[in-house]
This record gives sequence, structure tokens and C-alpha cells, in this order.
Amino acid sequence: MSNQAPCMWMRAGTSKGAYFLKDDLPINSAERDAFLLSVMGSPDERQIDGIGGADPLTSKVAIVEPSSQEHVDIDYLFLQVFVDQALVSSKQNCGNILAGVAPFAIERGLVEAKEGTTSVRIFMENTQQIATVEVQTPNKQVTYQGDCHIDGVPSSSAPIAVTFEDTAGSTCGALIPSGNVIDTIDGIDVTLIDNGMPVVVMCAKDLGITGDESREQLDNNQALKQRLESIRLQAGPLMNLGDVSELSVPKMSLVSEPQYGGAISTRTFIPHRCHASIGVLGAVSVASACILDNAPAKQLAQINSSSQAEQLATQTETSVKVALDVEHPIGKMIVVLDIKNNQVQSAAILRTARKLFDGTVFGHQ
Repeated sequence: MSNQAPCMWMRAGTSKGAYFLKDDLPINSAERDAFLLSVMGSPDERQIDGIGGADPLTSKVAIVEPSSQEHVDIDYLFLQVFVDQALVSSKQNCGNILAGVAPFAIERGLVEAKEGTTSVRIFMENTQQIATVEVQTPNKQVTYQGDCHIDGVPSSSAPIAVTFEDTAGSTCGALIPSGNVIDTIDGIDVTLIDNGMPVVVMCAKDLGITGDESREQLDNNQALKQRLESIRLQAGPLMNLGDVSELSVPKMSLVSEPQYGGAISTRTFIPHRCHASIGVLGAVSVASACILDNAPAKQLAQINSSSQAEQLATQTETSVKVALDVEHPIGKMIVVLDIKNNQVQSAAILRTARKLFDGTVFGHQ
């Protein structure tokens, strides 16, 4: 196995990851995963012997290739490289890393840039779904410079618009895989939902916290983390995920009333550490839970246009777009849901990305 490969390291959304062309990595998945673990420096909580940033949010990989599917430009496989375990998981998607796939594909010559804006249709292999990503390409070249600011990133960049199609049940087979808007696990009412990311949504107060604690406070709350893991392990089979003891899904999202004018406040575990913000598709799933009748999240959510949305969404021929600000520890993420017949038809979100380096990355000899 070769111990090196061309690699682009990018900040995409509020994550960082290594972007590879599929042909530049070993064909054998076991060899590929061993190489990626070596590149990231896992397993090691500091990832001192690799390029990983000692955090699940900075230990991610995108593998990209041209698509053979009609009306699709790129196939994208997301891999989560665990920090302190020798595990590489493909059981989930990542909407943040997705934001970097389109500019990477254009820069690698897989997609021809158009003047002004280039639209790239991407097949997400993990969930067998399609997203359309729009990249700013003045003079037919990718630009990362711009005035768009997203919470969780200190600098501004060019906007990258991401629209997800048909995400309901992408991993679990149904939006509500258990068939119940409310399930009770260990005495806690939860909503098991998958609208692009499998998430267990529950009220923070039911677990003895307010929901506005810092990431550090929650990471140090061992009793809370033990309760969450017990619920997560029981939720796995109910969500058609089976034994999730070695998986990074489902994510665990604790919701509370918004604090800063948003629709809902969140604290999300991914699954064992508290997220510094919230994942893109995790936010889509939580936002979707906010419009489900009787769901714990809906009872806490503050959606200004909810009455109009509910009226229009029940009409057969009419859809309505509802924007929800999902609050997280370092800001908000705007999710725009297109609702029709009480179902989410699509979800859109605005992200940014920045190329950090492009060159050759080395694994162990």
C-alpha cells in the first residue's frame, strides 16, 4: 500500500476535513481505512502524529469521483475517522463537509466552472440522496473570498448554497423510523427522526439540565453522558440501525426554548462529545422535529409563521417554505424547510468553505 496521496485540506461549514479523489486512495476498503487512520493520527486523543485536530469535527474525510448517474455530476462518500479509536465510519453523512465537495470537484477538474455561479449535483453515497450545491465562480474560477458569515467561523467567505432533496429516512428508512412521534426510553420522551441524519431529540429539562450549558460543562457531566448513551443504545434498534455501540449515529440532541430569537435551542452529542455547534443535517432533522404535532421539540419551538405554515402545508397543491433558526452553543443555523402535505419536501442551508492546503499527505510507512 502506498503511504502517500494527493489531498486538499479544507474548512467546510464548521468542520475540517481531508478531500481525496477516489482513484488516489487504495481500492481495498481495509487498506484505505488504515491509511486514513494513519493520516489523521488515530487512535490518539491528541492525534499528535497526524493532521487531525483532536476533535470529531476536524477528523473527517471526503472521497470524490465523477458520477455515472444521469443528471448527477459527482459521487461523494463521507467518512468519519474516530479520534481515540481505530474506527472509520460511513454510517452517516456530513452536510458541513459536503459544502467543500463542489469547490474541490471544480478545482480538480471534475466539473467545468461556469461564469458567475456553478451548480453541482452531488450524489451522497452514505445516504443514497442528492444535493445541489451552488459555488461562486467569477471568471470561471472558484473563489473562497466573500462577505458571507456563518456562526462558528470567525471570518467571512463566499456563500455556498446547499439544497437537500428527499432526505427523509435516508439512513433509517423512514422520517420517523419507529412509527411514533414520541417514544419513551428510560422514562424520557424522545423523537427518533431521520431527515438526513439520525437524531434522538429530547427536552433538556427532562434530563435535569437547562439546555443553555456550555459545551465544556456538558462534556464534564458524566452522569448525563451515561444516561444519553443508555438511551442511544436502545434507540439504535428502534431506528433500524441495530447495535450502535461502535457507530457515530444516532446523534443525541437536547432541545430547549430559544435564548436568542431563534426557533429552538440545541445541545447535540455526536454521539459522545458535545458538538461545538450542530451538524448541518442534524440541524435539518431537529428543525423537522419542530413541525411534528405533539413532538417534544414542537412544544418548545417558537416559529413565527407556524400557523400559516400549518394551514398551507395541509393543502395538496400548495407548499410553503418555513425558515427556522436552530440555536447552538456558538450561534444559529438557518434551515429552510419546504413543506407540503405535512411532509418536508426539501431543506436548504447556507454554508461557506475555505481551502487551507493542497498537496501530498503521508501516512505511516
